[in-house]
Amino acid sequence: MSHLRPKFIYFDLDDTLLDHKKAEKAGLKDVHDHFEDFFKGVSLSELIAKYHEINSGLWMEYGRGEIDRHILHRRRFEETFVALGLDGAMHEEAGKVYMQYYRNHWEWIEGTKEIFDKIASSYPVGIITNGFAETQWLKIDQFGFKEISNALIVSEEIGVMKPHPKIFDHATELVNVEREEILYVGDSLSSDVRGGKNASWKVAWFTQNPIKEGEELADLVFSDFRELEKTLFDS
Repeated sequence: MSHLRPKFIYFDLDDTLLDHKKAEKAGLKDVHDHFEDFFKGVSLSELIAKYHEINSGLWMEYGRGEIDRHILHRRRFEETFVALGLDGAMHEEAGKVYMQYYRNHWEWIEGTKEIFDKIASSYPVGIITNGFAETQWLKIDQFGFKEISNALIVSEEIGVMKPHPKIFDHATELVNVEREEILYVGDSLSSDVRGGKNASWKVAWFTQNPIKEGEELADLVFSDFRELEKTLFDS
């Protein structure tokens, strides 16, 4: 019998079920095309690389409570543009255009929807996601998670981000299940694997590039949702 027979399964959202990285790159391409004259001399690959570097650092600051969401929104394009030798004053307009385009590119990670639906038909499921509430709730609505989930948790509404214990404590209380009987499925070593294990949950780590620490911590490491399906349903 599978060693993973939880009574409740939580899923991370971005880059576990939905392809955030792909949508982010496509949104930045649209911004690059939209402001073609502004980006003269700066390639799309340069924009994506610099934006990702700066945005990742800002989210770490935000997660530590060092900056608020408004500063993050301003600085991610402002600092990207300055680093690329462009006019940082364009940050506000670019940020608005990016969010409009980013939303056009949301989609399931290939192969996840059918298996998620199968799991949700046999297990009670929920979502725990870092991010800004209005954006994450738009995703939750658009992809029908409200109808299929027993618990929906967005970090901004809790006041802290994963892996903060407060989120996992709140999630445990919501479903009234023993910690050891909850499985968390996520892609982030820091937010999902460490956060879940520190909460005494079981963890399934979705990754294409496993490292030793994650392999030792996680109860399951998988790169294809069919592996998760097999573990949950095969006796």
